[in-house]
Amino acid sequence: MAEYLVIRLGADPDSAANWIAVDSNGTRISPPVTGPLSEATKDIAERAVIVLVPAATVLTTTVDIPVRGGSRLLAALPFALEEQLADDIENLHFAAGTRHESGLLPVAVVAHEQMQEWLAHLLDAGISPARVIPEIYGLARIPGTLSMLAAEDQIMFNDGADLEFVMQGVKPSDALAVAGALDNPAGEDAADGSSRHLLVYCGAAEEADFQHDWNALRHELASVDLNLLPDGVLPRLAVTVATGRGINLLQGRYGARTGMGALFRPWRIAAMLLLTLGVIGIAGKAVDYYRLSQEEQALKEQFIQEYRQIRPNDNRDIVDPIATVSSVRRSFGGPVAAQVFLPSLQQLGLALQQNTAADIEAISYRAGVIDVRLTAPDVATLDSIQQTISGSGRFDASIQSTDQVGDKVSSRIQIRESGA
Repeated sequence: MAEYLVIRLGADPDSAANWIAVDSNGTRISPPVTGPLSEATKDIAERAVIVLVPAATVLTTTVDIPVRGGSRLLAALPFALEEQLADDIENLHFAAGTRHESGLLPVAVVAHEQMQEWLAHLLDAGISPARVIPEIYGLARIPGTLSMLAAEDQIMFNDGADLEFVMQGVKPSDALAVAGALDNPAGEDAADGSSRHLLVYCGAAEEADFQHDWNALRHELASVDLNLLPDGVLPRLAVTVATGRGINLLQGRYGARTGMGALFRPWRIAAMLLLTLGVIGIAGKAVDYYRLSQEEQALKEQFIQEYRQIRPNDNRDIVDPIATVSSVRRSFGGPVAAQVFLPSLQQLGLALQQNTAADIEAISYRAGVIDVRLTAPDVATLDSIQQTISGSGRFDASIQSTDQVGDKVSSRIQIRESGA
């Protein structure tokens, strides 16, 4: 498991920095520390360094651009965003993230002068960062949830989809108004499917200062969930970026320089032989797949012939023979409950062995349906559990609900026999 030292720079290069050690699962390893940036080097050891830079100095937006990636994408971004920028594109550095499910590409834009100042400051302190990330990406993006971090006279916000921004010197309700989250009656989602549930992280001072605003928002939104930050902002931001979220500004001219061509030139013959072997292997797999498909079709036709003799009046297409056999067993009053419940538990146990960070809270069974309540560190773990169960071919697993509870995601997964 990889470990990181996450360092948060202040708005003023001469101000104190904050840092904390976390692992790739988003678990805190050390308490947060505040001090001169040079003192952070003693806590680096073998850890990779992630640097968080002030969100107010970086423009974060999205762009609809068909270019997929690499140098061509970085070259196209300035012209795609030119009309939205007040400064000349020659003075700006552009970095791209991972494309969203909507197809939009997240982009971070920062002045070259600012970028060079940060890197020079880190170099003077003897720190070589693996990633430099705008701190707004430390606010986790949860689908179907409005997320907000209110601290230090600024508000970070994302809508769980494509919109995220930071504002200074405003109230929470002002940020939500800018996002268009207050345009619908309380308790009703917007026509575009945007959420009416707000998850807030804030300090004790912000909880008190905005008390009237929080109460007003509870009447405007379906729910407002306040979570205090007893150790400050950094631990909340660090555990998110350590899991891989955020745009790394070390791209283009600021990216790592490696002579990849010279490195691989001595191995080109071996690479060609390996590629040839791979092609032969894929061809062999394709032949095996074709043969097995033919055998599967023959067995399916044989099964259908036998089934028509048992139920001559059933002329429906048979898609899943296993589900059909289970249906026949149920019609004869066989003890199918145990045949469903116990194997489903076995498949659930296999999924949890592969995702040890998840914990089961409760299991219930009724009418052939198993309901499992569990907690996991993130939505990706829940998706892995769902895919492992469904991958058995016998059961279908579906995520019924997810809720963010502290640093965990609480979820309910429903398991039923395929075709039932």
